[in-house]
Amino acid sequence: MKQKESMHILGFDLSSAPSNRKRIACVECELAERMLRLRRVDRLVSFAEFECLLETRSRWVAGLDFPFGQPRKLVEDLGWPRHWEGYVERVGRMTRQAFELTLRTYWAGRPAGEKFLFRSADRRAGACSPMMLDYTPVGKMFYELAPRLLRSGVCVVPCRPNESGRVAVEAYPGVLARRWIGRTPYKSESRKKQTPERLSAREKLVAAVESREFSAYYGFSCSCGLLKQELVQDPTGDTLDAFLCAVQSAWAYTLRRKGYGMPSNCDPLEGCIADPQCSA
Repeated sequence: MKQKESMHILGFDLSSAPSNRKRIACVECELAERMLRLRRVDRLVSFAEFECLLETRSRWVAGLDFPFGQPRKLVEDLGWPRHWEGYVERVGRMTRQAFELTLRTYWAGRPAGEKFLFRSADRRAGACSPMMLDYTPVGKMFYELAPRLLRSGVCVVPCRPNESGRVAVEAYPGVLARRWIGRTPYKSESRKKQTPERLSAREKLVAAVESREFSAYYGFSCSCGLLKQELVQDPTGDTLDAFLCAVQSAWAYTLRRKGYGMPSNCDPLEGCIADPQCSA
């Protein structure tokens, strides 16, 4: 009997400063026969645990919720190397304070209302600028995580393709969530802050992910199984976001022979988000 082909799928909801209070949410799934099954939920308290997990197994596809790159104009204006590996390596040699000062100094020289630059992927997905250091500090996440991806040797789509069986794609659960529940809030900052309205929103989002309409849109079905309540009951939404990242990486894997679903005009210096809305 022919053994069914399957792929190990990971999803990460990340933090720029993981700790016991703000852990990295990680889900492990299996994609086989057009069905993505949620198998395991983990919460990591350090970057060391995250880096260790990147070394596990020889084949996987992971969706990571942070910007893999910066806008091309920023890279060029700062005189950084004009390829992803070069400028990420340069950022990795900077202190966090020096990196943040570089961005803040750059903002200071730009007109009001134009402080932040956006990548093409950010515009398509409705995401914030990867230069942001406050409120949603995705710039800090880029500083901490992009150099770690570079050092890990994984295939980074579309920034650093290689022959590694470990493949990382940029995920953004917000674009997925908005398609199915609009802008209804489903996350709280604290695990102690559970509200009926946000609990209901998470229930609706999980139900949407397991629906036939979702399957038709992404090209495969999803099953959360016995772990469904973990996705729903986490008030922060981190666990659910990690699963949505896994969904986006599974979608990219199904299109691996077509560049993992990346648009033909995507800029490998900037990177791109793995979602049908960003590849359209």
